[in-house]
Amino acid sequence: MTSFDAIVVGGGHNGIVAATLLAKAGRRVALLEARPELGGPARTEEFAPGFRVSVAHILNRLHPEVVKALDLEANGLVLDASDMPSVALSADGEPLILTGAYGEGLSGASASEAQAWSELRAQLIRYAGILKPMLARRPPDLSGMTFGETSALGMIGLSLRRLGKEDMRDFLRMFLMNVADVSDDCLTDDRLKGLLAFDAVMGSHLGPRSPTSLLGLYYRLAGEIGGKAGAQITPSGGMGAVITAMASAARKAGVQVRTDALVARINVQDARVTGVALGSGEELTAPIVLAATNPFAALMELTGPRNFDTGFVRKVTNIRMKGSVAKLHLALDGLPGFKGVAEQDLRGRLVFAPSTNHVERAFNPSKYGGFSPEPVMEIVLPSISDTSLAPAGGCVLSANIMFAPYALKEGWEKGKPKFLKAVMAQLERVAPGIGKQVRHAELLTPPDIEQRYRMPGGHWHHGELQADQMLMSRPVAGWSGYDTPVDGLYLGGAGSHPGGGISGVPGLNAARRVLARKG
Repeated sequence: MTSFDAIVVGGGHNGIVAATLLAKAGRRVALLEARPELGGPARTEEFAPGFRVSVAHILNRLHPEVVKALDLEANGLVLDASDMPSVALSADGEPLILTGAYGEGLSGASASEAQAWSELRAQLIRYAGILKPMLARRPPDLSGMTFGETSALGMIGLSLRRLGKEDMRDFLRMFLMNVADVSDDCLTDDRLKGLLAFDAVMGSHLGPRSPTSLLGLYYRLAGEIGGKAGAQITPSGGMGAVITAMASAARKAGVQVRTDALVARINVQDARVTGVALGSGEELTAPIVLAATNPFAALMELTGPRNFDTGFVRKVTNIRMKGSVAKLHLALDGLPGFKGVAEQDLRGRLVFAPSTNHVERAFNPSKYGGFSPEPVMEIVLPSISDTSLAPAGGCVLSANIMFAPYALKEGWEKGKPKFLKAVMAQLERVAPGIGKQVRHAELLTPPDIEQRYRMPGGHWHHGELQADQMLMSRPVAGWSGYDTPVDGLYLGGAGSHPGGGISGVPGLNAARRVLARKG
């Protein structure tokens, strides 16, 4: 039986961050990953002979404190925050091109629309900035706030007051609004409104007219790259380069990294964690176990409901975590052509969400277990920036497709070919002839994502990122600070505050909590 000071379960990016910080603090740490490679959805994998891709395809919120704490740039990560445009595609007309950090520049719209967009963008980034400090630290414990937590909340209140009366009123008015109403108040161009609607609901089971849907846009704009709010990049070497740099930092810090190490059980004795048992039968002991996995999997499947009271079990089992995003990977014979899009703009992300109403119509069937015949999607061509992802002359297309209900009424075995046909029909509208370029197509539905990445519900946030499952209620009310009712057991995955995306903040904060508690 091997002993450690801490065991981190789950080798996704949050797990690597947490393990590295604990090791840097002098702890003897084991990082356990069930798959042959670290990285979870951010790892680069081959999906067709010679074609490689990551399920996570854009970097837009890797936190500066994570970059600094792991010294990622010294470990080979190149964060080039140069312009990655967002292209709002239109099937019937010219696209809109947003350049800079989330549309600092806008082309393809009227002068009046560009001015209105500039004002709305500035307003949204100001308001996201108010929330940013809350997304980057441990949520306050309202039942017994420390002086530091009280001071932090006071600073947020002061920042809100500094906005001025008009902005402060607007912030409070807009906070729980839906994104459709906000864009209708300010904009007239359907392409631009469709892009905002898509970005606000991406990854959530919400339509643009659902209450609180604007929160998703704030969450996106609270992220930054190179100090630019809302910036987005594909790192040099692709998303897999982020994991490579993190893994390098972990090994340098002395983390014992073990892949192909499936954790079968988190061991508990007298309400205290004692270690883990692997699927191989081997047992590892440690007074600290940090689970950087889905909270339901960590608590109900690995630890077991018998170790918690019934109220806590009910809260955990009621976490909404059924995914609504499918992932499409295409191996193409060559670079596809998109209507009206110059070749240099193909390095950005291309969003097909022609209007707010189109996004809402795409969402509606998912409420009843169906999918839309006209889905909306975000497309990238990562092999343009990283030629190692495709053979000579080839091209990789990666797309997030909304909305794909976890529990499809007719079942995904029957429904997947139909859904793929609908997706390809939409792609043909904006990229005529692309179907003839396809060598291989891989479509991952939420159940596929669940199975491949051991992610219950196939939800990339490990739980809906909505008002009742954020901040002090993430993953559940009363247990938002990375602790659990089992002494020595901590949570540090995307199901913890502040949520998903390649930020590293849940792992960072969870490790800091462990160190603060144990000295």
